[in-house]
Amino acid sequence: MPRVVSLFLPRWPTDRLRRKSGDASPPHEAPLVLIGRTGRRRTIAALDTNAQALGLTRGMAVAKAQALVPGLVVMDADPPADRQGLERLALWALQRISPVVAADPPDGLVIDTTGTDHLHGGEEMMLTAIVQRLAASGVEARAAVADTWGAAHAAARFVRRQTTVVPAGRGTAMLRPMPLAALRLDGEIVTGLRSLGFETVGDLMDQPRAPLVLRFGPEIGRRLEQAVGLVAEPVEPIRSPELVEVRRVFGEPIGAAETIARYTGKLVDALCLQLEKRGLGARRLDLLLHRVDDTLQFIRVGMAQPVRDPKRLTRLLRDKIETIDPGFGIEIMVLVAIETEALHDNQAISSLVAPPEPDVSDLVDVLANRVGGNRLYRFTPVQSDVPERSVARVPALAPETGATWEGDWPRPPRLLPRPEPVETMALLPDHPPVWFTWRGVRRRVKRADGPERIRGEWWKRDAEMTTVRDYFRVEDETGERYWLFRSGDGEREDSGSHRWFLHGIFA
Repeated sequence: MPRVVSLFLPRWPTDRLRRKSGDASPPHEAPLVLIGRTGRRRTIAALDTNAQALGLTRGMAVAKAQALVPGLVVMDADPPADRQGLERLALWALQRISPVVAADPPDGLVIDTTGTDHLHGGEEMMLTAIVQRLAASGVEARAAVADTWGAAHAAARFVRRQTTVVPAGRGTAMLRPMPLAALRLDGEIVTGLRSLGFETVGDLMDQPRAPLVLRFGPEIGRRLEQAVGLVAEPVEPIRSPELVEVRRVFGEPIGAAETIARYTGKLVDALCLQLEKRGLGARRLDLLLHRVDDTLQFIRVGMAQPVRDPKRLTRLLRDKIETIDPGFGIEIMVLVAIETEALHDNQAISSLVAPPEPDVSDLVDVLANRVGGNRLYRFTPVQSDVPERSVARVPALAPETGATWEGDWPRPPRLLPRPEPVETMALLPDHPPVWFTWRGVRRRVKRADGPERIRGEWWKRDAEMTTVRDYFRVEDETGERYWLFRSGDGEREDSGSHRWFLHGIFA
């Protein structure tokens, strides 16, 4: 089932202008409007949230807006620059989200995410991450995902939520109560339909198609069929001249997995020659397969380090060929190096000087492309006294920083995601527990060592000014060893709750 994301940027012209202007941009609290011309009149073409909250609207005369809002910041609109900005944003999404991304002027992007959402933690997490990333850059956004471009476009613009996931097969039911403008119809057509008494998309779905075609042309039927998935609406992915790309056009469509794999290898060989000429290695590849029914299938693979080895790249791509549905045949195959880096040939080091370091990057690439790059990582030490803050996730092949943990007290190899409360009995203030109950099992303590006192990091949070934890290493009657702590010093009430928690397990 295809899945399409529509990204709606309701304030794109003003957000882009503020972002581009940097320190020279108008103050964020100042109302801002961008002006264009309607005939000989100067009217508002775009406005920010502050201006809209003061009662201004698009199409309003600029003179009237300035009379209503003293101190209004007025600047010229620049539609070509807005379009170019959308295309740059589409290239950003192309590298980070999906191989099939296109600008959806004047205020959005469309992204085909079929089969890629699991790489981002699922559709809800993917949409949230996109919206949050744009918000951090000063761009307001709403995002929706549905089975079709039309349904996702409508949900992003007419559902008042930042993120909307339309379940598979529910696009038609979602569209029915929406206004006619949700179908991306021309304004004159919408006005004409309203004059006939039509108000919602459902009203059109329930009407015979022929009278509407006679009066308004084929546009209404085409948009309806696209929105419900009866007619394909492929997303033509954006491309940049800077991308390294090779393609193969077939006189007769192909469909067998073995044939696709064979031509994949030929495309990889051709791409590696292009990369070698430029002194580059690939960090991310997209294999796009255009079917005869005007739909697109794709494969994306990523590498932890720049790679230009044809055998290695071919193997990564072929591992995913089973996910391809050739349909009635594939007529064009395109291989694109979406992300590249400079790659220099390493000089061989004699084994008499130093033994070669084991190269696990191939294994890392295979695992990352199967489970998702965000799920493959390693831990690195961080300078912090609080145990849960003393580690951080880094990419699997991130360079070593030389950081280490300080102190002589041992630490458990397994730290729980968060401390879990336990029931226990212990003498205050410095004695270890006699027994404790964790996850419904009571364990009697046979040996214990501690306490190790860890104080709060008061320079990070005022609430940690007086808090302490007393940690104990304990061993139960079966030989299992645990890391427990008491929240508080056992004497002062402001030092903690004096409850006990299990934080880690020793090997």
